[in-house]
Amino acid sequence: MPMSTAYLDAIAGHGRTIITHIGLVNESGTEISGGSYARQAVTWTTASNGRIQLQSDLTFDIPAGATVAGWRGYSAASGGTDYGGADLPNQPFATEGTYTLRSDLTWIDHIAE
Repeated sequence: MPMSTAYLDAIAGHGRTIITHIGLVNESGTEISGGSYARQAVTWTTASNGRIQLQSDLTFDIPAGATVAGWRGYSAASGGTDYGGADLPNQPFATEGTYTLRSDLTWIDHIAE
């Protein structure tokens, strides 16, 4: 039985409270580390039709030699629970640089199947 939009928005709203930080991962799903890389605190939009989306772009410092291949939602600035995320097109960094995770392209859908 498909769930109502109200239910999906309630579940998405709870997701907003438990995923407090976003981190970036490499091709093997391991979080990037080194240099001045750090997870970023995240603010989500209000749930709409079961979707929450980044409120604003997040910019990360990426160390030389790292490859950005995805993002993950975490419950803390370090450690915490990895709730999963999404793959991104691989972007290798030969030298230190920055990566911007765009808000218009980053969301979580809670859908009824």
